Amino acid sequence: MIGGRRRAARVDFDSQKLAAFNVSILRAYQAVESFNWRLPAGSTSVADREITVDVGQFLTSAADVAEVIVGVYGGKPVYLKDVATIADSAEEPTDYVWLGTGPAAPEKGLDRAGIDLPAVTLAVAKKPGTNAVDMVGDLDRYIERLKGPVIPSNINVLKTRDYGATAKEKSNELLHHLVSATIAVVLLMWVTLSRREAAVVVVVIPVTLALTLAASYFFGYTLNRISLFALVFSIGILVDDAIVVVENIHRHFKLKWGEPHQVTTYALDEVGNPTILATFAIISALMPLAFVRGLMGPYMRPIPINASAAMLFSLAVAFTISPWLALRLFRKEYNGQEESSDDEVEVVSEEGRISRIYSFFMRPLIRSTMARYLFLAVVAGLLVAAMGTVAVGFTTVKMLPHDNKSEVQIVIDAPEGFTLEQTNAAAREIASVFRTMPEVIDFQIYAGTAAPFNFNGLVRHYFMRSGPNVADIQVNFVHKSKRKDKSHALAKRIRQMILPIAQAQGVGITVAEIPPGPPVLSTLVAEIYGPTLEGRLEVAAEVKEVFDSTDGVVDVDWFVEEPSEHVEIRIDREKAIRAGITPEQIVRTLRVALAGAEPGILHLPTAREPVPITLRLSRTHRAHIDDLLQLTVHGTDGRMVPLSEVSFVSHESRERFRYHKNLQPVTYVVGEVADRYEAPVYAILEMQKKLKDITTPQGENLEIIATHLPEDTSRYIMKWDGEWHITYEVFRDMGIAFAVVMVLIYVLMVGWFKSFVTPIIIMVPIPLTLVGILPAHGGFSVFFTATSMIGFIALAGIIVRNSILLVDFINLELRAGEKLEDAVVQAGAVRLVPILLTQLSTIIGASFMLSDPIFQGLALAMISGIIVSTALTLGVIPVLYYMFLKVVGTDSVMEAG
Repeated sequence: MIGGRRRAARVDFDSQKLAAFNVSILRAYQAVESFNWRLPAGSTSVADREITVDVGQFLTSAADVAEVIVGVYGGKPVYLKDVATIADSAEEPTDYVWLGTGPAAPEKGLDRAGIDLPAVTLAVAKKPGTNAVDMVGDLDRYIERLKGPVIPSNINVLKTRDYGATAKEKSNELLHHLVSATIAVVLLMWVTLSRREAAVVVVVIPVTLALTLAASYFFGYTLNRISLFALVFSIGILVDDAIVVVENIHRHFKLKWGEPHQVTTYALDEVGNPTILATFAIISALMPLAFVRGLMGPYMRPIPINASAAMLFSLAVAFTISPWLALRLFRKEYNGQEESSDDEVEVVSEEGRISRIYSFFMRPLIRSTMARYLFLAVVAGLLVAAMGTVAVGFTTVKMLPHDNKSEVQIVIDAPEGFTLEQTNAAAREIASVFRTMPEVIDFQIYAGTAAPFNFNGLVRHYFMRSGPNVADIQVNFVHKSKRKDKSHALAKRIRQMILPIAQAQGVGITVAEIPPGPPVLSTLVAEIYGPTLEGRLEVAAEVKEVFDSTDGVVDVDWFVEEPSEHVEIRIDREKAIRAGITPEQIVRTLRVALAGAEPGILHLPTAREPVPITLRLSRTHRAHIDDLLQLTVHGTDGRMVPLSEVSFVSHESRERFRYHKNLQPVTYVVGEVADRYEAPVYAILEMQKKLKDITTPQGENLEIIATHLPEDTSRYIMKWDGEWHITYEVFRDMGIAFAVVMVLIYVLMVGWFKSFVTPIIIMVPIPLTLVGILPAHGGFSVFFTATSMIGFIALAGIIVRNSILLVDFINLELRAGEKLEDAVVQAGAVRLVPILLTQLSTIIGASFMLSDPIFQGLALAMISGIIVSTALTLGVIPVLYYMFLKVVGTDSVMEAG
């Protein structure tokens, strides 16, 4: 619970009255503590009956506290009420919580905009394994039952954050995408082939998904956003095996060369081995991603695990259910009992048409050596040009894209020395802009304390913030479907609106999106290591100046406290002992006067929680150090000794915090990126030259490292951390995973084709996917992110499938006696339909992920990579394989067969 003030019996001492009645704060404290006692004294026997005895009595009200005798003056008792003000009220505030509403307040059922009220925030977290949606529903019903009996009618309960509703919305959206993708793939089969093939797909997809879900359950994965996304991701590729098998069976049925069982068996055998090989190639491409470490490992692991399971099950279904169902559906057509419907495509005539078109383009390439080399040179040029889009900044690289949330957090850091009231006033002044922002429903201000625990609090340690000079503002927007701008655009607009106000108030601000990106301290983090604190601060100040002077770097701060006054009250021990006063008495007196103390509680039978008795010097009498030193303490001779006689004041600067990382002293400079730079790597490159020109206290240029901790602690070194370090680690691990993918696929190809060169030819289209991926990311202004990298790696297996089918059918045609040129053209024509169908199904499955900000990069990578690489594969693979066989001869194929 955040906000509100406890009920307390407040005792505010008046220093002048204390002196007038010769009463010390410490003696008053002891008196209140001694009056609030009650203990069992034992038992006694009276007239053969045992009677238990209690002794003493508790203080049960503020009036009882007021009647406590704290001393004797002039022969009369001095009561606590004579030297202090006693009230049954709330304790002194240590934080403030406010609720305000914006123009969109009616969206949440609020009466009007412009509400500005004190509030208390109650945050509830779920247990691990609990369904968040169910928990929120139970909580809503429980609160409704409390209204009236517990919650008064003049107290309004408003739900400011509901991550259960967010989880439900995401799950429902993905389930909708899952159903839509399934329907779209079925319609694709119906339109391109016939209703019979569509019927097979209708059966294949649910069966495969059911088996995958069962496997996911045994793997220990819950049904969440990532696991559901893995199923949507799998929709496009899990029907590939069934499409290849059913399309080939359908093609042979149209040829009507044999009995249905024989035709089905032969068609399945014809594509069986390459289909198995292609399936394991895709699994080999996906599975290494499950072993990626760091951030992306646990987060993305359900995708390769579930997708690989889906591929295995789809292969089993394609070899069992699909042929059996195809045989039953196509038999009627074979027996002539059912005329072909208009929506069916006549494969025989289509093959002839495709052959002519394919031959028109392919034969000139195959016959002309110059044309072949020119074609390959153009393809290589396209690949180099695509990779150059990253170098020139057309395609930008970032760890994770910006999500589109309905909230943003403003973190306020006031200089050390700001009072709670100053910080509260500054926070409320900044929050005033949200009352006129049309997208804002409501906002909460937390002054002196942190906002409720969220992703920012977890990874940026915001939950540890407390004290009079810190504040948070939680801003809630209308649903993303009801506003034009995404939350990232709103965050940039908010920064421009509140920055002048923050500067005028003398506070620093950070506009933190939720989530702000990878779990790091800040997007840009510069760690300065060195032998001395003073030297590190000198270097950090220059680094901070570079941050401030770089366009696109915002919310710059450093983990260095502003110099603030610190008072040390030192005790003259010799004078104190001579006056009969112990140092403990002085320390405890000042502790009670300034910080307050609780000698006990009121014993109220109707109170819901303990009501403390708090003793403290009133605010007006503790406003100056000189007033504190006028407090008196009883000496052993009964004389009242002012603290000024036995102590003196030393004015110093407050000592700064010292930070360590891996046992090495460090100073942090942090910042965010916006406007010009949306990814930290470009801001780092921009600042790198300026940073290298910094001269350290040792007279040498500042050394900058990026991938490891410094080993030499005797020199001043700066290390880049933050999002850059996470990006480096993730892309490094995914690069290693990609290398493992290439090796696994190559080993599979060598084992099947019994050649060391043929697998290389088959794998050539893998880098060609970048020809589509990188320009597409730049053209659509989408970051190339870690999820995009996952799409690129997954495409390695998907694209290799096409190459395997082409090469395998070229080999089949050669073994059937076709000439090399005719075999190359005929194989491309025959396999063009299943290749296009499998790729279209993958594109359709991926298209439903384009609307998700996090997985948009993966979807775009798969769609653009498939479109471009498929087109290039249909030309590159036949040309390269033709050139290879022209050199080694076709006999090698016959021997391998």
